[in-house]
Formats: sequence, C-alpha cells, structure tokens
Amino acid sequence: MKFFLFVISFFTLLFFAGCSGGYLYWDKPALQFSEIDYGYPTKSSLNYPKISYIDQGSGDKTIILVHGLASNAGFWRYNIPELAKKYRVIAVDLPGYGKSQKDNYLYSMSFYADQIKKLVDDLQLKNVIYVGHSMGGQIGIKLAIKYPNLISKLILASPAGFERFQRGEGDWLRSVMTMKGVKSTTEEGIRRNLAMNFYNWNDKWEWMVEERVRMRKATDFEEFAYTVVRCVNGMLDEPTFDKLSLIKTPTLVIYGRYDGLIPNPYLNPGCTSDVFENGAKDISNVKLIELDNAGHMIQIEKADEFNQAVLDYLK
Repeated sequence: MKFFLFVISFFTLLFFAGCSGGYLYWDKPALQFSEIDYGYPTKSSLNYPKISYIDQGSGDKTIILVHGLASNAGFWRYNIPELAKKYRVIAVDLPGYGKSQKDNYLYSMSFYADQIKKLVDDLQLKNVIYVGHSMGGQIGIKLAIKYPNLISKLILASPAGFERFQRGEGDWLRSVMTMKGVKSTTEEGIRRNLAMNFYNWNDKWEWMVEERVRMRKATDFEEFAYTVVRCVNGMLDEPTFDKLSLIKTPTLVIYGRYDGLIPNPYLNPGCTSDVFENGAKDISNVKLIELDNAGHMIQIEKADEFNQAVLDYLK
C-alpha cells in the first residue's frame, strides 16, 4: 500500500487509500464546485468550454497561473496578492476542474494548451507570462512548443514532464489510476496525501483537506473524478522529457529541494535536483532555482520565496 501511495502521489493531490481517524469534515455539508471560496471573485469565458478564472491587478503584462492535477485556481491564493501589485494576474480553472465547465473532453496536454491559447486570444492578452505548477508545468511546456510566439516567458514550478518513465511503468500507472480509487478515499487519506506534497505540513493548510472532503459530495464529483483519471493518462500519452530542447521561450524552473513526488521515490529513486538539472540542460535559455526546506507545493509552502523569485526573474 505504501508503494501504491507514493507512485500515485507523483501526479500530486490525488485522492487515494486512506485509514480511519481524523474525521473533522466528513459530516459537513456538500461543497459544490461553484461554491469553493478562492478568496477572490471569478469570471467566466464565453466560449465552449467555459473557463472560470480569477482576474486581479493591472498592467501591460499578464501572468497566467495554471494549477496542477486535481487542483484549482484557489491554490494560487498566496501568490496573487504580490504578483498583482505589478502585473495583471489571471489564475485559471482548467476545464474539468474547479468552477470551469466539465464534460467529456480529450484531457490531453495539447487540449489544455489549446484552451490556454484560446483564452489568451479571447481576452486579447499581450505580453503573456505563463506560470504552471506540476501538471500545469507540463501543459506550459506543450504551450511553449506549440505556440512559440504566444508567451514571453515560461515559469515552471515543480513541473511534471521532466521525469522519464518507461513504458511498463506508465502502463502500470494507468491500470491503478481508476475513478473508484479517486472516489473511495477517506478524510485521513486525503490529509496524508496532501501532506506528502509538503516538506513540513502545517495545520494552516487544513482548508485544503476540508475542501477535498466536502467536494466528494458535490453533484458533479463524478465528472471531476473522471477528469483526474483522464489527465493522468493525458500526461503519460504526451511525454515532454524528450522535447525540452524545443522550448525557445526564456524559462525559469523553480522547485523544492525536498520534493517527495519528483522523482518518484520507488520507480525513479534519486535527487530532485538531478531531474531538473538534467532536463534544464536541454533548454537553451533557462534559469534554475532550488528552494530549500520545500516540497512539491512550493507556491504554498514557500510562498514568499516563490513570489520573490518570480518577480526577480521578470525584472
């Protein structure tokens, strides 16, 4: 079971096997996706699929924040205030997540790159800076390669897509990643899996646990579970570790020194720095920053350092 948890947790914020105890939110009422409190009002695009997004700040440059697997725009709540002091900041809910429209999409990394391109066009954004966390990072890699003139800078935070998986490993991940697994977790399992994303879990992040637990009772949780499963397949179907040399956009790669998910501790045991240093060698214009005492969720765990690193890079 421990092996199972660590493998799946590579993809971040999953909802797998739990244990008894720690039930603080289980009996609370359902939290519909439309009711999730991000700390900011949201807007919605007009075209299909409708994309919900936070829109804060102003300026001639726009930062687009893209979340990771099983996450939403609210996971940027510790970054938006600082970044919005100097830039217009748009934090999106990817289709299938958060308050965005849910449907039977392709859920490939190319599909999501296309949706970001469409949103940029719909909002007539110029001087766009892309910031993606985990799966959002892999989407950013696809975006930069497919639309090289769309963004001026690419910032990859603990990005998926740098680690190499063999075919058999990918096939195994597909076989164990099921909707039943996503839907059958316990509250303690949710808390434990979330904690694996941090170097040092803090109770001030309990809002994530409550959100996850109460979302299980949402009327469209089934669609959300489907999205998570399909996105794991989407990441495996479009690997990017062998395409990093195609990135021509100036790139910042920022990660936590003690990322417990990258590299996968069982399939690819080793140092996180090795994964990103090896990948960065293939990117022609890249800066690499390692944050000490930080895990996978660097934009939350080390928000101040993360924000400053981004702002310094954009000067």
